[in-house]
Amino acid sequence: MRVISGICRGKKLFSPPDLSTRPTSDRVKEALFNILCSRIDFSDIRVLDVCAGSGALGIEALSRGARYCCFIECNQSVMAILLKNIKVTNFQDRSETLLTDAVRALQGSPRSGTHYDLVFLDPPYASEMYPHLLEALNAPGILAPHSIVVAECSVRNPLQDSYGNLMRYDRRVYGETALEFFILEG
Repeated sequence: MRVISGICRGKKLFSPPDLSTRPTSDRVKEALFNILCSRIDFSDIRVLDVCAGSGALGIEALSRGARYCCFIECNQSVMAILLKNIKVTNFQDRSETLLTDAVRALQGSPRSGTHYDLVFLDPPYASEMYPHLLEALNAPGILAPHSIVVAECSVRNPLQDSYGNLMRYDRRVYGETALEFFILEG
């Protein structure tokens, strides 16, 4: 696993040695960021990486110029790997980590002035978290207008077309992985 582009291009990232996470493959990550680059100027955006695991997606966004990334991870041993990756890429000053349950973190009171432009959701494929996370993102103060939310999920379990004001506008399939793209409307 490596950073694909930007100031940390080629930098290797650590991944947990066990199967507690399912890191996004370089192939899927490269396809994802190619799609996003046609819609987003990464310079100066705020990113939220939910169920961050190793942090590969948020770190990729930071490498491409994102101003800030908040990583949410609930597993303490995985968080240690995430912190190691943030340190090896030298993004400590542009990131924040929250060791907590993702749904609870999103349902909590949002910090004033925190509006994310891009959100990555990558919970365990078999979890029931997807609808709860997508609904929670509709709370005032979390997303900036026209924010993009990308959910990485199993191809066998497609998500709904909408969750509150989040409307799906694209779905791409890579083997067993589906990337579902939502935009905040209204």
